[in-house]
Amino acid sequence: MTRSFASSPMSRRLFLTATGAVSLGAALSACGGGSGGGTAGSGGASAKAVSQADIDKAMKKPTQLTFWTWVPNIDKEVALFEKKYPAIKVKVVNAGQGVAHYTKVRTAIKAGSGAPDIAQMEYQAIPTFTITDSLLDLSPYGAAALKDMFVDWTWGQVSGSAGEIWAIPQDTGPMGLLYRADIFAKHGIKVPKTWDEFATAARKLRKADPKVYLTNLAANEAAAWHGLLWQAGAKPYALSGKSDISIDVDDAISKKLGTYWGGLADEGVISTDPDFTDAWYAGLNKGKYATWITAAWGPAFLSGSAKATAGKWRAAPLPQWDASKPSSGNWGGSTSAVIRSTKNPIAAALFAQFLNSNPASARMFATEQSFFPATKALLADSSFTGATPSFYGGQKVNELFAGVSDTVSTSFQWPPFLDQAATDWTETVGKSLADKTDTGAALDAWQKRLTSYAKNQGFTVKA
Repeated sequence: MTRSFASSPMSRRLFLTATGAVSLGAALSACGGGSGGGTAGSGGASAKAVSQADIDKAMKKPTQLTFWTWVPNIDKEVALFEKKYPAIKVKVVNAGQGVAHYTKVRTAIKAGSGAPDIAQMEYQAIPTFTITDSLLDLSPYGAAALKDMFVDWTWGQVSGSAGEIWAIPQDTGPMGLLYRADIFAKHGIKVPKTWDEFATAARKLRKADPKVYLTNLAANEAAAWHGLLWQAGAKPYALSGKSDISIDVDDAISKKLGTYWGGLADEGVISTDPDFTDAWYAGLNKGKYATWITAAWGPAFLSGSAKATAGKWRAAPLPQWDASKPSSGNWGGSTSAVIRSTKNPIAAALFAQFLNSNPASARMFATEQSFFPATKALLADSSFTGATPSFYGGQKVNELFAGVSDTVSTSFQWPPFLDQAATDWTETVGKSLADKTDTGAALDAWQKRLTSYAKNQGFTVKA
C-alpha cells in the first residue's frame, strides 16, 4: 500500500503485492550499479559525516533532481523546498504505483542509468532495496537529527542495524476499528474492547440479523493479516545480514490468529469477501458490514466511498488480546528514499529530509492529501487532532488514531520478498478463510512455501 490512501482507492489493493522478489544472485548483480555519488559506502555509525560547508556549497549549486512518486499534487510540497533552495529544481515523475513503480525503479538501477534521485517507498519495500545496496544511507547527511521528530515505530522501519537511515517517514497507517454506531445501537452491541468480546458480538449480530456481518476479513488482503500479526506481537520475519532470515508465519501467535479468524469464518459470523471491489463497496454502503478493521487512512477513504452511510460511523481502537497492554499494528504509509546511484547525494538527501520534516510540508500532506502524519508534532497539534468530521458524528477521529499510533510496536520487520509472502498467503491462508477449511494447516503450508522459496533464492533460513 502506498500512503494514507485518501486519494486513490486502487492503491489500497497494492499494499503487499507492491514489491518484487529478489534473489541473492540478483542482489549481487544489482550491487554492481555503483554508488554514483560516491558517498554510500557501508554507512551507519561509521559513515563519515558530510560537512556543513559541503552541504551549503551543494545547495547553492544549480542542480536538477528527479523524484519518482505516485502522490497526487505533491508539486505543492516540492515548491516549498524549491523556494528555500532556489538553485535546486525537482522534476516530479509519476512512474506508476505498486508493482509498476518498483519494477521501474529496479530496472533502472540494474541498467545503471535512468534511475531517479529520490523515490517514494513504502515501509515494507525498504528491505527489498537495502539488500541490493540500492539505497543511500542518509545518516552522513544529518538525518539522525530528525529521529525524535517522528513516531518511534516509523524510525525503526527506516533504520538499519548499524545505524543506517534508509529513508525518511512520510505517512502512516496505525490500525483501528470503524463501526456502524446505528447497527450497534439497534442490536444492543457495545464496542468490543477485546477480541473475545468481538467474537461474542459477531455471533449475536449474525443471529439477530442474517443480512449483516460484524466484519469482513478479506481473503485477498494479506496486508490486514500482517497488521493483525503486528498487533498480536508476532515476529514473522527477521533478516540478519543479507543471507540469513527467520521465517515464523506459523508460530504460536500466528496459530492463535488462525484459530480465531478461521473459526469465525467457519461459523459464518464474519464474511471473507474480497475487498476494494464493486461488491465490497456496495456492502459498505448497504450496511452488510457493521465494522471495518482498517488503518488511519480508512476514515478519509470511507467518507468518500460510503457516502450513503454518512453520520452513522464511529471509530475505536482495535479490540485487544490483552486489554491491560494496548497494542496495534500498522497498515500502510510510505517514505522518501534516495537511490544510491544519485549523482547529487547531498541535494537528494536534503530534499528527502525537508519534504517530510519541514512543518509546513508535513502539514500540507495532512491537509492536501489527507495523509495520516508520521511527525509527533502534528499528532499532538489540536488543529489536526481536534477535527470533528460530520461523517463520524463529530467524533475526533484523528485524535483517536493519534493515540493508537503510540501503541504500535517498534520491532516488526519485513522480508525482502514480500510479494511472494503476499501471494503465498492468499493462496493458502486467504483461501482457507474463503473456503472455510483448516486455517492452521494453511499456515503450515504458507510457512513451507515461503521457506522453500527463500532457500531457492539463496537465503539461509533459520528455524
